[in-house]
Amino acid sequence: MELERIIKEVIDLSRSIGDWMFDERKQFSEERIESKSFNNLVSYVDEESEKRFVEGLNKILPTAGILGEEGVDNKSENEDLRWIIDPLDGTTNYIHGVPAYCTSVALEKEGQIILGVIYEPNRKECFYAFEGGGAFLNGIRIQVTNTNDLKSSLLATGFPYDYFDRMDNYMELLKHLMKNTRGIRRIGAAALDLCYVACGRFDAFFELALQPWDVAAGSIIVKEAGGQCTDFSGGQAYIYGKSLVSSNLKVHEQILNSIKDHE
Repeated sequence: MELERIIKEVIDLSRSIGDWMFDERKQFSEERIESKSFNNLVSYVDEESEKRFVEGLNKILPTAGILGEEGVDNKSENEDLRWIIDPLDGTTNYIHGVPAYCTSVALEKEGQIILGVIYEPNRKECFYAFEGGGAFLNGIRIQVTNTNDLKSSLLATGFPYDYFDRMDNYMELLKHLMKNTRGIRRIGAAALDLCYVACGRFDAFFELALQPWDVAAGSIIVKEAGGQCTDFSGGQAYIYGKSLVSSNLKVHEQILNSIKDHE
């Protein structure tokens, strides 16, 4: 598979759609917002972006299926190959005018993520990686930090909009980590959090209740930048298992131990 050719085309598509979203925000109308569930919002921008991605990705790789946040789940001629897309990660940020949102596209082959592209249009930052090819930001190679202890680490997390039965334990975990790190940030777009781990802005990111489209692209970018991804138990079920710890490798076990102590 020509991953270098494919990723260049996905980058161009992502930039085009991301820049359209950025321009559309200038005239965005909150009257066109829907609620999928409590605190889970969708806008016409999400839906239109997904349509554009489906059309573009079908041209790039017609044999691949597509799994997307806004409901698309197309099977393909080759059942072992599919795109996993979040056309607008950070919808709530976008709706409220917070400049922290992005597009996210991953390619999965036989259950493994082999390519990822994430584009953040406010800063015009495009993060991307493919299997064995390294991780990049706007053409410049990136890597995770060398921080080896929690006390020197800056972490990121997200708050689940459901899973409220686990919220008390989660808040205790946050209290523990706030006392034992340089701080915790909450951006509101998991794909961006993963990119920021990959390029060294964060030392680690963890979150509950994530979906495949939240983490698929970012996970390979982190790994190709020298980092690690697991689920909360330290296993490899982070794409479909709804929990993720992503780090620079060196603080990973310390975070997993903190999570275990606050289950």
